[in-house]
Amino acid sequence: MEQRNELSGVGLVLAAGVLWATVGPAQVLADSAAGPVALGGARILTGGVVLALAVLVTRRGAFRTLTRSAWPPLLAASCATGIFQAAFMSSVARTGAAVATAVAFGVAPVSTGVVERIALGTRLSRGWAVGTCAAVAGCALVMTPEGPVHVDPYGVLLGVVSGGCYGVYTVAAKRLTGSRVDMPAAVAVTLLIGGSFLAPWTLSRLPALGTARSLLVVGWLGPVTAALAYSLFVAGLRRVTAATAGTLSLAEPLVATALAVLFLGERMSVPVAAGSVLLLGGLAVVSVPGRPSRRSARAGGDADAPVRVRTGPRRVRRRSA
Repeated sequence: MEQRNELSGVGLVLAAGVLWATVGPAQVLADSAAGPVALGGARILTGGVVLALAVLVTRRGAFRTLTRSAWPPLLAASCATGIFQAAFMSSVARTGAAVATAVAFGVAPVSTGVVERIALGTRLSRGWAVGTCAAVAGCALVMTPEGPVHVDPYGVLLGVVSGGCYGVYTVAAKRLTGSRVDMPAAVAVTLLIGGSFLAPWTLSRLPALGTARSLLVVGWLGPVTAALAYSLFVAGLRRVTAATAGTLSLAEPLVATALAVLFLGERMSVPVAAGSVLLLGGLAVVSVPGRPSRRSARAGGDADAPVRVRTGPRRVRRRSA
């Protein structure tokens, strides 16, 4: 049962990564004049509004579960969401999409594992380490740019910041899943607060966002790649560790590369093909459920359930000769 739950969590996180991978190709196909930062702000604000309305219609009182104890991780996730959007978009503008993506998603699984280890005390398995190293190396090959590359140091630094924010968001969301809060309501608040950080850029580009191309792409990015994708991601976090979810996020550049080859006419070079195989191998290693620990087995399969320790006198059985 525990392994089945973990596999379902892997599937949910991978589904979120597939939806997130459509963000870049959608922006390219739409060719909106609004700009990436304004589109990013419109994306998470629209997603937050759509998800908040869905929660209000289906589960009245869900926002009341966001008690005072839930707000520290909720605010951490909100800040990480807003900063990630601004840092990543700016990194792309300064150093290019390939380098920015390679840096951000190369740092993301490592930062998630480190933050989870520090904040939650979760032990990182050898399988996670091996799979993450292979996936990060594959990500670097997949995102290898062709021709001369302009590497801007400040752009690379912004990519590192965005990767770190991804780790903070994942661990903060993981902590929220362990509390008695309504997670769709928490995700809606996270998107709305994070989107408010980008409101100045979004509001300044309202005329460009009002065009048919921009409305079409925001109609996909908000409800699908923000509201639905983040909901799938946090649902998967209930069943896998934050470190595993961080490594599985590397499916995003892999799927984005496949979409670029299929729909944008880009060619798959030898390094990209080799990186795709290596990345898939790393994801496969991380996706394999681990053996249930003695603690989880004794607790009925729930690792968070308390283990009863017998403190009374033990009966000692004598072996027959």
